[in-house]
Amino acid sequence: MAKLKLGAIVDDRPVKISIELPAKLYADLKVYAEVLSREQGQTIADPAKLIAPMLTRFIQTDRAFLRLRRTQPFGSE
Repeated sequence: MAKLKLGAIVDDRPVKISIELPAKLYADLKVYAEVLSREQGQTIADPAKLIAPMLTRFIQTDRAFLRLRRTQPFGSE
């Protein structure tokens, strides 16, 4: 089986936001949740729970963003 970029989903204190996703993206998110559930042995009842870990992973692996983050001050730090 292919190694997915996401690992186990960690429960964290959430901040509630509302977003709209294209139907195709949501369908892919549901399939990803199924595959991850099988791979991790962890049931993911709500595919929306994957959005935060996916965004986190994306930001952590974006080299250009990380370079900017190290070299320029930003208001939320």
